[in-house]
Amino acid sequence: MHSQPTNPRSGERIAKVIARAGLASRREAEEWIAAGRIAVNGTVIDSPAFNVTARDRISVDGEPLPARERTRLFLYHKPRGLMTTHADPQGRPTIFQSLPHNLPRLISVGRLDFNTEGLLLLTNDGALARVLELPATGWLRRYRVRAHGSVAQARLEALRAGVTISGIHYGPIEASLDREQGTNVWLSLAIREGKNREVRNVLSHLGLTVTRLIRVSFGPFQLRELAEGAVEEVRARVLREQLGEKLVRLCGADFSAPRVPPRPLPERDDAQRAAPSKPASGKSKKRNSSAHAWHAPEESRPAKKLHRIFRGPRRDRPGREPPAGDTRTEVLTDRKGRPIAVERYGRPPAAVAIPQDRPRKDETRFRGKGAPHRGRRGRDRANESNPRRPNPRPRGRR
Repeated sequence: MHSQPTNPRSGERIAKVIARAGLASRREAEEWIAAGRIAVNGTVIDSPAFNVTARDRISVDGEPLPARERTRLFLYHKPRGLMTTHADPQGRPTIFQSLPHNLPRLISVGRLDFNTEGLLLLTNDGALARVLELPATGWLRRYRVRAHGSVAQARLEALRAGVTISGIHYGPIEASLDREQGTNVWLSLAIREGKNREVRNVLSHLGLTVTRLIRVSFGPFQLRELAEGAVEEVRARVLREQLGEKLVRLCGADFSAPRVPPRPLPERDDAQRAAPSKPASGKSKKRNSSAHAWHAPEESRPAKKLHRIFRGPRRDRPGREPPAGDTRTEVLTDRKGRPIAVERYGRPPAAVAIPQDRPRKDETRFRGKGAPHRGRRGRDRANESNPRRPNPRPRGRR
């Protein structure tokens, strides 16, 4: 056993200091200590029951502990099919693999199951994550649930007194029946403890099978219109106000420390820079997933522009009154070149009817058995010797 460098009864627990630096959670830091990866003042320690002060030099795997950065909190819309962990033994995808590269190392506040979606809080401060996920903090977690089966509102009201299932006691639960949809029901639930699979276990006890579970709020923070897979940072002033002086003092949050620069993107060689990006095999022209977009929910794509075709000379200046008897017009068309409105001087735009049954140019309509085959050119070639199709479509452009 290694000797302890300083008095273990003074200062703060070393696992808490490592978690506050944003390297790992407190539990992960304790595992690092047991593995002999942490040293204080040059001496490796093997027990998490060790306190350090600001004068102690802490190193992880031989590297000095990075300076503490400003406490930050992020809202993340977790999709279904992701694990809330940094590494999964079964190789399943995790939320941290889908986060943008320009974020610091983050820790989740609590967890969401593999098939649960909705709001998940992420922070760079392990002490803050520990305080927010404790039931004693009292932050309410609200869920929207779709379940297969039926239940009466009276049975849901009974959950306010708590329920014990298989020897596990669950605290008070606020539940209401929103609507029935065929053989399914939509419910709204609010819990404060957040035990493992609490919502699913309680509803299974009532004879319901959860088919969709969405967390819509965690304490004062709401999911709102945050896109699936998107990340939004909470401003420091808002975070301080929502936490309150008690929680700030309890977790030791620091809003005056500098912000650590974002993680650099992985370098690409010259061949990768020159080669254009190609879609995955079998998925051509696939749109980029929003899971790699860090943006505010109110951002939207720019509006589509109308194509303008001008008949006659254009106006010299916008807003100048035309001379008497001027009949110049401006035709607005869609992307296919079809007119949709005509604007004249001094008059509002007039809608133009678009004929839907107008044949295309040089197009002949065929009816009956003699109609040519409308398939691809390869099919036309195969049908030239087919006696059932005596009039195949001629090859070449028409």
